[in-house]
Formats: sequence, C-alpha cells, structure tokens
Amino acid sequence: MQLNGRTSKIKIMQLTEFVTVSGLLSKTEVEKVERLAFYYLKSSNVSAFSLPDICRWFDLLGLAKPNTSRLKKRLIASKTIVRATQKDSFKLHAEQIRKFETEFIQFDEENEEVVSVDSIIPSSLYSGTRGYIENLAKQINASYEHNVFDGCAVLMRRLLEVMLILAYQNLGIDSSIKDSSGEFKQLNAIIAHAKTCTPLGLSRNTRDCLDNFRKLGNFSAHRIHYNAKKKDVRDTALEYRAAIEELLYKAGLIT
Repeated sequence: MQLNGRTSKIKIMQLTEFVTVSGLLSKTEVEKVERLAFYYLKSSNVSAFSLPDICRWFDLLGLAKPNTSRLKKRLIASKTIVRATQKDSFKLHAEQIRKFETEFIQFDEENEEVVSVDSIIPSSLYSGTRGYIENLAKQINASYEHNVFDGCAVLMRRLLEVMLILAYQNLGIDSSIKDSSGEFKQLNAIIAHAKTCTPLGLSRNTRDCLDNFRKLGNFSAHRIHYNAKKKDVRDTALEYRAAIEELLYKAGLIT
C-alpha cells in the first residue's frame, strides 16, 4: 500500500497486533486461514479469498507456503469456511464471523474496550481492582504496544499519582498531602512526602524511583522539543510495575 510514495506501515502494524491477540501462530493451518480471512474482511472489506490470497497472507507473515492441494481439501471439508460465488474462492461462514466478532471486539467501531497484551503492567495485577485503574493500566499497555511513548509516559505518571493518593486515603492520612483549601497537592509534593512518610512505609526501591517516573511523564507532557522513545519507557518498566504493585497493596486493592 503506497501513500505519497511511502509504504504505509499502518495495516502491517494492525496485522501484527491481530496475530498476537488472536494467537494465530499457534493455530492449525485452517484456523490461521479463518483468522486471516476475518482480519481482511474487517480491515479491507474483502469477504472472498482464494488459495493465492492465502499464500500471500502466509508469506507476509513469514509463514511456510502451504501445500495448496492439501489445503484446498481441508477448506472444502471445513464447516467454518464455505464456497464463495467466484470460481475457486472461499469465504467465512456467517456463524464463524459472528463468533469472531464476539471474540475480537477491537474490530467493533462502537466498542471502547482497550485491547492490550500486558507489556508494562500485567492484567493479573489490576484485574478486579477499580474500573478507572483497569482502564488506565490497559491504556498504558496499549500506548506502549502502539509506539505512543509520550502518551504512555503521561499515563504512567497519572496512574502513579492516582495510586499514591489511594494509598494515603486507605491509610487515613490523605490530609497530609492536601493544601489549605483541601485540594491534593502537586505530584512532586506528594512524592516528597511519600519518601519520608512512616505510615506509608514505601520500600527503598520504590522511593528511589518515584521521581524518575514523574520526570518522564513531565517531559512528555511539557517539554516542547522532547519526544519519549521506546527505551525511555522500557528502561523504567520493571521498576514501575513493582512500584504500582506495592501501591496497590498499600491502597488495599490487592492482598
């Protein structure tokens, strides 16, 4: 696909994401065809496909070229794939399309569910906590997975601030991070207090990293000539995950 003389990477990135989300590489040959047929139906509005199309799909993903004679027999025998009107072409059975639409909700234009693969914060940490925490964690993961590193850094800063406040509230000491008008102080002031707050009792590793997380988010939000790189986020990811896990415990959201 060419746009202004440049090869578009958008569709390839979407396909790569779909391969991961669908677990395509671990599927049987026919199951791979089913999922790729669904992907191209939704992304390009192409419902019918032929054996040469399948070979191109496999080649794009670096998969071995299928034995077309054997594959054709398997497609004909399949209950999820039916003949299309064009000669020597196939399409997904309507019931299989409905099944995939339920399974792969990211293709629903009205759906607002954030789909991610736990690249920064594993779902085992945030699942079942609070809806807004789950949404923030999913957005952090999704932005990293889609190379939106400034957005990822800002969201990481936001979740850190939320978790610190929730930890203080759970301990009943949130008044110590509020100003005279009863509003929560800026994050730098909250972090400064958290580092020496005995009731909060943060680990040394978390105390040492808090300002790094804040600065990364601040740079992405406020520095005009700064753009976060993948390495910037990746280098803090392990410590960040550990800090968020500790704060989830302090906030009483996991046990």
